[in-house]
Amino acid sequence: MTVNLTDKAAFRLRTFIRGEGSKVTGIRVGVKDGGCNGYEYTLNLVKEPNSEDLRFEQNNVPIYVDVHSASLLEGVVIDFVESLTQSGFTFTNPNASDTCGCGKSFSAANCGSSATPCS
Repeated sequence: MTVNLTDKAAFRLRTFIRGEGSKVTGIRVGVKDGGCNGYEYTLNLVKEPNSEDLRFEQNNVPIYVDVHSASLLEGVVIDFVESLTQSGFTFTNPNASDTCGCGKSFSAANCGSSATPCS
């Protein structure tokens, strides 16, 4: 499983995790049905991973990936951007066949209508 954090994203996430004290142990990344293209990214601070989550660490950030979303997130790059018009996390996904203008949702070829792994 490969989810890549840019240095800026890792810095921001470490700041959020440390700011929450001992309540947060890492981030959970996943995909859910929704958005204007069919799938929507999820990124949450969590106290503990779900029992089925894939677990790894990058740049001192514990990352938990929803096992049902793993194939849709393989190779995704998470970045943090700050500009006059946008501030927040962005996703660059090599599995996306189409993305919306805001970058928060995507569609993927050869997948069903629900957030299930691609075949």
